[in-house]
Amino acid sequence: MALTKTQKQKILEDLKEKIARQKAIIFVNFSGLKVKDLFDLRKRLKNVNSELKVSKKTLLALVFKEKKLKIDIEELKGEIALIFGFQNETSPAKTAYQFSQENKNLKILGGFSENKFVEPEKIIELAKLPTREELLARLISSVSAPVSNFINVLEGNIKGLIYILSKAKM
Repeated sequence: MALTKTQKQKILEDLKEKIARQKAIIFVNFSGLKVKDLFDLRKRLKNVNSELKVSKKTLLALVFKEKKLKIDIEELKGEIALIFGFQNETSPAKTAYQFSQENKNLKILGGFSENKFVEPEKIIELAKLPTREELLARLISSVSAPVSNFINVLEGNIKGLIYILSKAKM
């Protein structure tokens, strides 16, 4: 069934609102993906403050032209869905990449980051980067390592002294 003009207008307004709020957009081809798998992907994306939106290419082209984002939607092959990342750039990329590893029917086609088109290889590189929390944990462990090592050395001297004193009393 064809969409009415008012339905198309609502879709356009929704897309414009999402593009205005996004930090990253990832294009994926979901041809051959089962409905339950698509539902699972939506659920995973919702957990990382992201959203999957399926729309017609002609409507996407209109919105991107109006928002002055340069991309030829027709060059993207297959059934196109957009993943909007509202919190940061890496979490939707990680989720989409992990899901594409489990389901070979989902293919990453590229995306937008900082209003520039990014190739699929760059999106995959971004997905493989550690999260902010992982980087902070690494930083904290590397900063605290010299202090904990120093404490271990000092404890070793005290333990050695106690050992010698305990042998001397016997």
